[in-house]
Order: sequence, then structure tokens, then C-alpha cells
Amino acid sequence: MRHSPRGPLRGPALLAAAVALTTVAACSGGSPSGADAPSPSGTAPAATTSAAKPTAAPTPSPTPTRTYPLSRTPRTVPAVRSHEPARGPGWKPAARAGVVLGAGSAGLADEGRLLAQELGLRYRGEAAAGPGDVELALGGEGAAESYTLTVKDGRVRITGPDEAGVFYGTRTLKQSVKGSGAMPEGTVADRPAKPQRGLNVDIARKHFTAAWLEDRIREMGDLKLNQLGLHFSDDQGFRIESDSHPEVVSKQHLTKAEVRRILALAASRHVTVVPEIDSPGHLGAVIAAHPDLQLVSVSGRTPRGAVDISDPDAARIVDDLLREYTALFPGAYWHLGADEYVALMAKNPEATYPGLARAAREAYGPSGRVQDLATDWLNDRAATVRPTGKTLKAWNDGFFAGGVVSAAKDIEVEYWTGKEYGARPPLAYLQAGRRLVNLNDEYLYYVLGEPNAFTYPTGRRIYEQWTPLVVRGTTPVPARYDAQIRGARFAVWCDLSGAQTQDQVAAGIRLPLAALSQKVWDPRTPTRPWSEFRALATKVRG
Repeated sequence: MRHSPRGPLRGPALLAAAVALTTVAACSGGSPSGADAPSPSGTAPAATTSAAKPTAAPTPSPTPTRTYPLSRTPRTVPAVRSHEPARGPGWKPAARAGVVLGAGSAGLADEGRLLAQELGLRYRGEAAAGPGDVELALGGEGAAESYTLTVKDGRVRITGPDEAGVFYGTRTLKQSVKGSGAMPEGTVADRPAKPQRGLNVDIARKHFTAAWLEDRIREMGDLKLNQLGLHFSDDQGFRIESDSHPEVVSKQHLTKAEVRRILALAASRHVTVVPEIDSPGHLGAVIAAHPDLQLVSVSGRTPRGAVDISDPDAARIVDDLLREYTALFPGAYWHLGADEYVALMAKNPEATYPGLARAAREAYGPSGRVQDLATDWLNDRAATVRPTGKTLKAWNDGFFAGGVVSAAKDIEVEYWTGKEYGARPPLAYLQAGRRLVNLNDEYLYYVLGEPNAFTYPTGRRIYEQWTPLVVRGTTPVPARYDAQIRGARFAVWCDLSGAQTQDQVAAGIRLPLAALSQKVWDPRTPTRPWSEFRALATKVRG
């Protein structure tokens, strides 16, 4: 609290003045004014008959204690779920401050070094926290990826039950400091609404460099997104080096060394890479090297990207690739594809592809159909990957109703459309007990060149209209299915690959990714208007 220099003297100032007055009187032999002062004629005053009583020094009043208003919630993207305000100065990076790890938290060394580098602090490893320090520690019994961040007594303490949660706490601190210069006093308790949150990139139809993908991983980490889907095999290209079938690999591709570098960065940002080899459609790059696998119709038509699923060699080559790449990618998920198999888009698949119809009847009896053969293909590929322990995924139009064969129950539905053959409304999958990830093509599909009535999605539309319950179109499914919807990813598809450069893609998806991160982290309706959110997203991100 500051006082006007013209106001009355108080506290220490009053005491200092009293001391000064006493000193002047002592030096002059008496008081500088009043009855005891010398007379104008120089005659000494008359002596008193008794000694003067000493005047007691005034008791100083206490110095006022500095007070602070209640702190405000830190401004971050996504917004924190809970903040308990407190009175205090908050925390700012200081020259002598450092990042330390709590006892038994050596596993947080990567998170600690990264935060220290970002905030210009010293990293001191496992040590006792001192004035101005940030302490990271494992502990607590919260949900996975949750954290608690406390600012008190000029220090910051971030704890969580797992390393991912503590990492997300460091993202909150980083964004708050970047946006306002400080982290407010008080306690943040935060956790994600959905366990799967991320970005899908079609690197098959357009080559993206390793550096570009690494930049997206850094961006995702700061937004608390945790999945990067890589669709790396399609008709236009096969984009990762192969040892088992080098003949299928495109000239422009990622080397395995580059992939390992990407995976290492992803692990440090707690991003899981979800690879996809799409089959039995979208295999044009494989067919180019093995034309004998091409599906042929009764009229001699050769639909692009479709292998003959009755040919054992097609299954053998795809399984070779699956075994090779499941060993390369250590993450917990594998995407099997299964969408848009052209044979099933024919008005009468059995009449159009009699070879497939015959194989289906031989395998499943008189009721067997081409869709049963396709479902069995999906199940066989799942059986190839399942021993790795990975969670299996497939596109929703690869699941068919009413057939002799049903898709394995442990395959998660990645729902993108209700328009393709075999695609059904989301409720059909949810009512069957399937777990589902939302890639709604109405809001979350960024298709280069905007073909087939696609338009580039905007962050504003996602922020204001979409939620994870809006799986198809614009209508949400009933809230009782919320737990089965495991999350969402924003998807980049490169149908017209030359329509944008990779830098234009990065710029185009920046705000949609921020909006997605908000909606999969915090289930509440956002309180900030879009204009404010957009400005904040620009301010707090690097």
C-alpha cells in the first residue's frame, strides 16, 4: 500500500522524526522553540524549581501488510477444468529459480529439462525446492493424465499420478507465463474429458517431411493432444521404408531412422503414433508392384486400389507388412483401415465380382456374400496384429450388418461417415456396445482441394457447434453413450495433394486443432466467445 508524501507521518517515519527532534535538542542544550528557548536579548531563562519530566517516545504503529486480490484462473488452451483462487503474488520466472524433481520422480527428467529450457530456468534434477523453484513430482490417485498445480509461497509444485499428467501441468504453466508473464496464485486441478485426442495425417497421398511431423507433435503436446494417426499407405503412395517389401515403397518416403526420431519426440510429448495400413482397399501402391493382386470385375474393370481378397497372396503380403511395422511402432494402437472396398460399392457385388461370390459361398455356405469375405479379411488382419497387444481400430464403413461373419468385438470403430456403402448411423455401433472414436467428416475433415463437397473446416465452427457426441452430421447422439465415445481426431486428407503446401496445411489446421483440444479436454460449454478464444490461442502458443 502506497501513501501520499503529503500525508501525516506514521510508523517508522514518525519514529525517525522523533529521534531527529531529540537529537537536535540535545545538540543545542535544550528545545529549539517554546518557553525554554533563549530570549531575544540573550538573557538566560529563569531556572525551574523542579526537574522536567522526560517525554516518552511515541509507539510506532505496525507497517501495513501488503494485500492481494483473489487470483484469477490462468488463461490457457485448452482451459483448465478447476482453479481454486488464493491471495498472493503468483509466480514468475526468476534468475535464480530452477526446475527440480521430487523424491522418487526421476522419470520426469525429460519433462523437467524441457520446461527449464522453455522458461529459461536451471534444471537441477532431484533436489529440495528452494525459493522461486518449480517442483515436479509423481504421486496422487487422480485419473490418468490428471495433474494438480499449486502456486504458493513463491513456488510452483506440479504433481500427477503419471508422467503424462505432470507434463500437461507443465504445459499449463508454460502457456500462462507466455500469455501473462506469470502463473496465478492458487491451485489448478485438471484432467481430460476424453482419453483419445489428436490429429490424423494422410502422408500416403502427399509426402510430409519428418520435420513437419515433428512440428505438429510439438504443437499437439502444448495443446494436450495425445494421438497422431499416420495413414501411410494408399493408392498414390507407400511412404515408409520397408525391409520386407521394398518394392512397394514410393520414391519420396520416410526412412525408418526418421520414423524412430519422430517416435522419440512423440514419446517425450506423450503423443502416441497410430499407424494405418489400409486394406483391402486403398492398396494401389502395393498393386503397382504386384499387379497380379488386382481385383477384376466380370466386365474386366480393375477398380483402383482393390486387391482380390480371395487370393492368399494378397493376405500374405499385407500380413508381412503388418508384422514389420507393428515391430517399428511401439504404441498401443493399430489402425486396420477397411474402408471403401470398391467391390462392395457395386449395386450387386456378387454379380459384379463372381470370383469373390464363389469364394464366399465356399467358405460360409449358400448364404455367404462378398461382405462376409471382406469381414473375414478384417478379422484375419486383426488376428495378425492382436498378439502385439495393441488396441485395434477400423473405419466404420468396414463393419457390416446382417452377414454370416461379424467383425471381432475388440475392434474400435473410427467413425467418419454415414454416406459410404455399409455405413450406418452411429447409434448402430454404440447400441452394439462398440467403443468409438469421432472423426466426423462434417467438422473434422480437412480435405485438400475441397473435392466432393468438402469445405475446409474452421476452428470457430468446431468451437461453437461440435462436441464429441456429434458423431455424424450435426446431430448429437444421446448423452448416455458418452463413455463409449473415446475421443476424437482432426483429420487431414490429401485427395488433391497439390492444392496446398505442407506449410499451408499447418496454417490451415492451427485454429481447428486448438478448438478440438478445448472440446475434448473440457466437456463444459466454453464461456469465452470465439473472438476471445482465437486471440488467446494465438497469444499463448509458440
